[in-house]
Amino acid sequence: MPSRKFADGEVVRGRWPGSSLYYEVEVLSHDSNSQLYNVKYKDGTELELKESDIKPLTSFRQRKSGSTSSSPSRRRGSRSRSRSRSPGRPPKGSRPSVSALHQADIKEAKKEARKEILEVKLTPLVLKPFGNSINRYNGEPEHIERNDITHKNTQEKFPLSQESSYIPTQYSLHLRREEVKLKEIDSKEEKIVTKGPTSLRTFEATATQQKDLEFGGVPGVFLIMLGLPAFLFLLLLMCKQEEPSLLNFPPPLPALYDLWETRVFGAYLLWFFLQALFYLLPIGKVVEGTPLTDGRRLKYRLNGFYAFVLTSVLVGASFFWDVELYYVYSHFLQCALAATVFSVVLSVYLYARALKAPRDELSPASSGNAVYDFFIGRELNPRIGTFDLKYFCELRPGLIGWVVINLVMLLAEMKLQHRTVPSLAMILVNSFQLLYVVDALWNEEALLTTMDIIHDGFGFMLAFGDLVWVPFIYSFQAFYLVSHPNELSWPVASLIIALKLCGFVIFRCANSQKNAFRKNPTDPKLAHLKTIHTSTGKNLLVSGWWGFVRHPNYLGDLIMALAWSLPCGFNHILPYFYVIYFTILLVHREARDERHCRKKYGLAWEKYCQRVPYRIFPYIY
Repeated sequence: MPSRKFADGEVVRGRWPGSSLYYEVEVLSHDSNSQLYNVKYKDGTELELKESDIKPLTSFRQRKSGSTSSSPSRRRGSRSRSRSRSPGRPPKGSRPSVSALHQADIKEAKKEARKEILEVKLTPLVLKPFGNSINRYNGEPEHIERNDITHKNTQEKFPLSQESSYIPTQYSLHLRREEVKLKEIDSKEEKIVTKGPTSLRTFEATATQQKDLEFGGVPGVFLIMLGLPAFLFLLLLMCKQEEPSLLNFPPPLPALYDLWETRVFGAYLLWFFLQALFYLLPIGKVVEGTPLTDGRRLKYRLNGFYAFVLTSVLVGASFFWDVELYYVYSHFLQCALAATVFSVVLSVYLYARALKAPRDELSPASSGNAVYDFFIGRELNPRIGTFDLKYFCELRPGLIGWVVINLVMLLAEMKLQHRTVPSLAMILVNSFQLLYVVDALWNEEALLTTMDIIHDGFGFMLAFGDLVWVPFIYSFQAFYLVSHPNELSWPVASLIIALKLCGFVIFRCANSQKNAFRKNPTDPKLAHLKTIHTSTGKNLLVSGWWGFVRHPNYLGDLIMALAWSLPCGFNHILPYFYVIYFTILLVHREARDERHCRKKYGLAWEKYCQRVPYRIFPYIY
């Protein structure tokens, strides 16, 4: 059994997980089985570290007392600067060519160099108290290394470095001059190594790109890209049947030349660029998005509601000009194919331009695999000048198009069913979904904090989802009612309306509370809310709507989705496909949220899950 190197109670330097920074810690205990040391940092955080992540105090250069220099080579009373060479680097004349070194030799040289220069200057900053925080809690950093850390909940007192009393503090970390030089050396060596053998470059690329892939990895996203368009057209074809059922599956497939019509594709392009023109109008306020990796904050113009109003004016004018909107219903499959072709072309353009994008502009979800990145999106915020392609497509062509398609279906029902007024079921579906779209456009700023904007790139997933799936699947209930009318009584309609309003209240109040807290956590109106503080500086809500379940907005969304389908009756399951799909979508999205938050907030998220155990539905984990 290997012997331990550090004794209990010994004060050493421990590396903070996910970084190259070392802090002063005390060794509490040692596990002989896992060979991990249980150490305690000055702020009270307890971690388990490997022996390789612990260094004795003597291995770091000590500054003389009272010196304000951050470099160990500068001493009080000395007028000259000595630039000592790291023991890991031989004299210049005897240093061999880096290109001749093996990769392992380079890593070993850098490891030896870091022994002398990884020292951190700690400047105590008193933590500001959080009035509405249930405790002061530091979780893990954003990046977690497997088997590196395990937090403990014990609260033990111990002295460190002649400090008789200690107040919890945060630390301002300043890079030493040698660390900056080391990073420059690392970058030069990486450039030289990339000129080496192809196998070495391939190995390095694979190591840097290796990460967990979602949606079943490359095979999964490949099947999704092939299956979603085919599934969409099967649903639309089944819905047009007089008796849609599994006995009539598959429905008669039309010839390919019957699905494509250049005139329809031209009309779709006109619709897309008309919405782009509305997006560019200098109306509406300009806000900043969330900070990017380089600290920048992109600006966005919030004029989606104005675009909706202008679109409504044009649709109203089309009635005055006797424009035949029924054409959209009679060519619905051709419209869906035109939107699909456009989304694929857009995805190809997005991937091609992302190949030239700087690394700091890539999406955190990108992997380096061409198929996966084509699906998930390689570039995070693709822009043409100030025109943000992803932000524009999220709410404009598809969401506003959804309302226009619903209106077309209402007119088609009146024409095909020879009605002077729409059916109550069709009115409910149009009204419910109109309220949903108007609410989304009115609260457009909330989109800037969603996973789609801050994490996922813009690729086939969002392009097809925004431009094809939303307008042609979310309008499925209205499309179904055109050929399969359902008469509702007012008592039943009243219950459905009550269900819709219940879901809308949960959805809107939960989102409003979250957005208000993100904008200004110190707002006196939010002082009654309890939170858990995290090491990222952000707080997690554990009361109010967000103390009920972890995703109350998802719960409201699902209730509203059910209310949209109920007016179609129970003759077929087709109108309820949206509810089934949306449930799967939100459960999958909740799982993605869970993984990202657990990685970002560490044990603070685990403590949050203990306070709010239910995910989407109350009393269901």
